[in-house]
Amino acid sequence: MKYAYHNQGKAHPTGNVIHVSCYRGPWNDVIWDRPNSVFVDSLVAVGYDFSTAHAVAERVCRDHTLVGNPEGLKATMKRIFADAASHRKHNY
Repeated sequence: MKYAYHNQGKAHPTGNVIHVSCYRGPWNDVIWDRPNSVFVDSLVAVGYDFSTAHAVAERVCRDHTLVGNPEGLKATMKRIFADAASHRKHNY
């Protein structure tokens, strides 16, 4: 599995790639933070239904400990994806 971090992503999800992409806004505080659509779309592409994908992406992007921390974003998403109870429709 490959992961990519973008401040404002324009990549298109394919295969088992999850593009962890969050809009952060100009502050370090979690104020305007939200997932970019490429993040949610890539979660749907790897087996999450849309509502679960959106909830996972919101949780990841709004975690104040992950602001400015691409490695933390990657590790968090890896942990969530590996969780057997992560509500994916299918596993790879």
